[in-house]
Amino acid sequence: MNKKLLCAALLAGLGVAQAASAQEFDDRWYLTGSAGFNLQDEDRRTDNVPFVTLGLGKFISPNWSLDGELNYQNPNFDGSIVPDGDNLNWSQYGVSIDLRRHFISEGRGWNPYVLAGLGYQRSEEEFDNVPSPNSPGEREDGNLSAKLGVGLQTTFDKRVAIRAEVAYRADFDDSSFAAEGGPDWGGYPHQQEESFFSDVLASVGVVIPLGPAPSAPVPVAPEVAPNCADLDDDGDGVNNCNDKCPGSQAGQTIGPDGCPVAVAIDLKGVNFDFDKSKLRPDAVAILSEATEILKRYPDLRVEVAGHTDQCGKDAYNQSLSERRAKAVYDYLTTNGVDAGRLVGPNGYGESRPLEDLGQAFPACKSEKNRRTELNVQN
Repeated sequence: MNKKLLCAALLAGLGVAQAASAQEFDDRWYLTGSAGFNLQDEDRRTDNVPFVTLGLGKFISPNWSLDGELNYQNPNFDGSIVPDGDNLNWSQYGVSIDLRRHFISEGRGWNPYVLAGLGYQRSEEEFDNVPSPNSPGEREDGNLSAKLGVGLQTTFDKRVAIRAEVAYRADFDDSSFAAEGGPDWGGYPHQQEESFFSDVLASVGVVIPLGPAPSAPVPVAPEVAPNCADLDDDGDGVNNCNDKCPGSQAGQTIGPDGCPVAVAIDLKGVNFDFDKSKLRPDAVAILSEATEILKRYPDLRVEVAGHTDQCGKDAYNQSLSERRAKAVYDYLTTNGVDAGRLVGPNGYGESRPLEDLGQAFPACKSEKNRRTELNVQN
């Protein structure tokens, strides 16, 4: 056989194979079976013959597969060359481990591959041993083999994949009787001893995956953090997105930014006539507004504090400030403010003047000092 032509064919096949992206990795075990035609090395002096294979394999990575394969062929001797060859048996069987590199492209039905394999081939050869009474003689021998090839294979989408392959196999059989000619082969000229034989194997087969197809991995939805607009960790009524003071305490008055605010209940104008504790009409209007503020902020607690100007004795002014605080306290509770939210009424006499005018009369008669205040406690 022209080995140069064979090598050229193999190189051309390798050139056709192209790199491609890997598809999803299917690592199931699979069975293989194929039938083909074995182009025998001419030096064997045997006819070309069909052969069959049976194997087991799996993908060991997205692009690499490993198969163990049995093969069998039973060629006859070429009767035109080997005397009485039609009556002599020559058969061969073996096993190989084949590594394939697949060039898989997603969406493509057929994908090329290249292969390399090592194996063991067992040969059984009969030969003419005339005039020995033990004719025909028989030789049984086993030898190492090696294989290179190219092929095409479909994907497992259809349950059964198809494989088409051409391979070169070197059979390192160095004791073939027919190839040597044999010293007693009647009239057959002695041939030069062969150290190996070159066979070409062309086959078509099936690849049958075992077990159910692997299910596509269920994508794990990324954990979505709760929307800060839906959270209010400190329970202050302002969502986390807008809350600039996430540690607000219960009972605090909170502004739109989530931070405590000082609620000022302006009672300027709730003043009293000199030496009086009766609410004036202008004071009632202001207290009405203050009552609405307290109702709007149900957690708000305030102190009701009364004050006087600096005229008169301290003890008298103390009593007067308490009566003034009591007048405001009674108004608030009468108009719907819970007494539990009010501290007092407390009187501070003349001890906390807004205008310090001293005891000089009539300068001590400051209207600003004759007042009642609501002091926020939280």
